[in-house]
Amino acid sequence: MEYILLLIFGICITILGVFNFKGNIASIHWYNRLRVTKEITKKYGKTMGIGALIIGICMVITAILQMISNNENIWYITVVGIVVGLIFMIYGQVKYNKGIF
Repeated sequence: MEYILLLIFGICITILGVFNFKGNIASIHWYNRLRVTKEITKKYGKTMGIGALIIGICMVITAILQMISNNENIWYITVVGIVVGLIFMIYGQVKYNKGIF
């Protein structure tokens, strides 16, 4: 039961990823969506949503697998998920917001 917080956090990030994927980018900080126009809001939301979904789902999978068998190698799932998710998010920021900041 010590991985319940990771599970809850992963579910929250997954839910935010779904909202972003559907085009609702209100959960993204205003400064990070400053130069995103109305025409590309859906594409930006999909890219950011995919990144958040990857991170959240990997956290949920890690938490469930850690509850089943406490194996330290399972944490690599979350590490890889965070790296791949951040790559998607940085790609979305650079492409649609014309820069990371």
